[in-house]
Amino acid sequence: MFCSGCGHALPPGQGFCSHCGRPAVVAVPAVPGLQFQVQNYAGKVRALSVCWFVYAGLIGFTGLIGLTFANAFLAGHFGDWAHGPWGNNSFPREWLGPALIHFLWIVTVGRVILAVVAGWGLMERTQWGRIVAIVAAVLSLLKFPFGTAIGIWTLVVLLGYQNTTLYEQLEPHP
Repeated sequence: MFCSGCGHALPPGQGFCSHCGRPAVVAVPAVPGLQFQVQNYAGKVRALSVCWFVYAGLIGFTGLIGLTFANAFLAGHFGDWAHGPWGNNSFPREWLGPALIHFLWIVTVGRVILAVVAGWGLMERTQWGRIVAIVAAVLSLLKFPFGTAIGIWTLVVLLGYQNTTLYEQLEPHP
């Protein structure tokens, strides 16, 4: 290191020039490079993939509880209270109830599978995983509050030129 005033050589760790008395310039730390950014981004993608797995479990658990309750309600297991506005048998529960429950089971299982595949693809750092996660994020935006939160977070982490470039730099999970 050299003095910025007189050019005299300075020994390492000396705070001032012994020749002219000028304070030594502190070395500026290096700017983080691409490798640092890729490692930082890899941590974000890993956290996002874990959250997709947790969200899949949440979808499955709430779907199981909700659809079990709805099935019992439509089957009349709650007595006269459960009939409510359909007490006069205006609701065709013999065919519409089971069909509705089956449709909702299919939707719930489909959402769970989509969330698990998104989490798995991000964990493995594959290109198809990124695409599946973006599709799952868009479809989850209307599921307030957790679906909206994970959808926005996924779109922020995976979209954009810089994030796309960083995702392409990620190496497949070991």
